[in-house]
Parts: sequence; structure tokens; C-alpha cells
Amino acid sequence: MKTLEEYMKLPYKLEIVPDTEESGFVASYPELPGCITCGGNIADVVANAEDAKKAWLTAAIEDNIEIAEPESVDSYSGQFKLRLPKTLHKTLAEDSKKEGVSMNQYCVYLLAKNSEKEHLVLAKKQAVLV
Repeated sequence: MKTLEEYMKLPYKLEIVPDTEESGFVASYPELPGCITCGGNIADVVANAEDAKKAWLTAAIEDNIEIAEPESVDSYSGQFKLRLPKTLHKTLAEDSKKEGVSMNQYCVYLLAKNSEKEHLVLAKKQAVLV
């Protein structure tokens, strides 16, 4: 098992969402279940998140709880094959041509845009649940 200092240096993903009920922010580390905190502004919530992470990791080490390490993007190739209807293929090809980019770039743009929208919706739902 790593030391506290080694775990603190790992690049855990920090998620910060607005707290609509308390007019501040809620922060959590998805890879550290239950590690959550809040703050009145971004600077406070980031500082509180570091403190919460340290306390969470300390408790996990003391109790010999397995600590997940951050997932690396190196385990993903960045490629996947997708089959789609010919009509959709035609639409995407035409739209990407209008935008002056490759169909690959256009599809990445659409996926990223939609993914960001979904993350915002989920973040709002989580903020309401907190």
C-alpha cells in the first residue's frame, strides 16, 4: 500500500458542481466513494476538497481499506468502430463538409458536445440530491 503522501500526489478527478440549495459548491472525488465536501466559493471548495481527500485517504489507510487509483487514459486507444444507417452517414458527411472539417472531426465534436451536456445534466441532478 502506498503512503498518504504518494496517494495525495495521484491525479484523482475532482468534480465540482453548484449547490443550488445552499448557494455554494459541492466537490467530490468519484474514485474515492463518499469523499465529498462543500464550500461557499470555488477557492474554498477546492481547499476543502484537498482536506477531505487527505482525511478520506488517512482513514482508508488506517482501516486497511483498498484505495482505487485514478484511471489512466493510457488504457484507452482513442478508437472504436461504429456502424450506422446509410442515411445518417450521408447526413454526417454532408454536415461535416459544410463545416469544412473531416467527418471524423465533426463526429468527435458532436460526441464531445453531447457528452458535456449530459455531464451538466447529471451534475445538476446530483446537486439537487445533495
